[in-house]
Amino acid sequence: MYPILVKVGPFTLYTYGLMIAIGILVAVMIARLEARRKSMNPDKIADLAFYLVIAGVIGARLFYVATNLNLFLNDPLEILRIWNGGLVFYGAFLTALIVCLVYLKKNRMAIWKTTDIFAPAVAIAHVFGRLGCLFAGCCYGKICDLPWAITFTNPNTLAQPRGVGLHPTQLYDSANNLIIFGILWMLRRRTKFDGQLFWIYMLLYGVNRSIIENFRGDFRGGRLWELFSISQVIGCSMAVLAVVMLYLLSRRNTAGHLTHD
Repeated sequence: MYPILVKVGPFTLYTYGLMIAIGILVAVMIARLEARRKSMNPDKIADLAFYLVIAGVIGARLFYVATNLNLFLNDPLEILRIWNGGLVFYGAFLTALIVCLVYLKKNRMAIWKTTDIFAPAVAIAHVFGRLGCLFAGCCYGKICDLPWAITFTNPNTLAQPRGVGLHPTQLYDSANNLIIFGILWMLRRRTKFDGQLFWIYMLLYGVNRSIIENFRGDFRGGRLWELFSISQVIGCSMAVLAVVMLYLLSRRNTAGHLTHD
């Protein structure tokens, strides 16, 4: 792939960073559209998105550094070079979620209605983010000889080993998020209670990501019982929590209707 898109003198445009930027812009536009549809202030949603992006980048990088500490011991400044790849989605998601809850409480905004607004936006941003991973070569897959295997040959790629077919796990995840976005976009006008769209996202992503993890070839950190990667544990936990929350919110919604009747 092409980690560096343009290099003119000292100026270097990294494809990874460009794709991340495009994903953020598309996500913010979608969130603003959904805010208007739900009669919420789109400017407040945009302000929240700004804080979430900052929190997400910091959380994603710190999570990556924590799980790949040996890579940064000899060159701590590499921690700042995020254009070289190395952002972990779960780190971004969890950090941004905490910041989101604090912001919503401070500004007295409806939690579940707001998370529903951001659910499709997060999914579409992730589509572009994983395409950035593909260009950079990070988040690469295991060696395989499948017809759709990808061979990385660029000397600047992060994928290892070069010159052999690897599972295109970046495309698996990008396609997965695109499908999730499509499902959420179709369901967004048919939800029965606030929070439903957000927890459907959590369920779908948690399950699908846990499956895709089986094809990843990069270092996955420690393993639980020598079987499950950290990302699989988080993904499965997300899915279980999503099922519980969908059940509880559905019951609360049903009880509310019965009370009003």
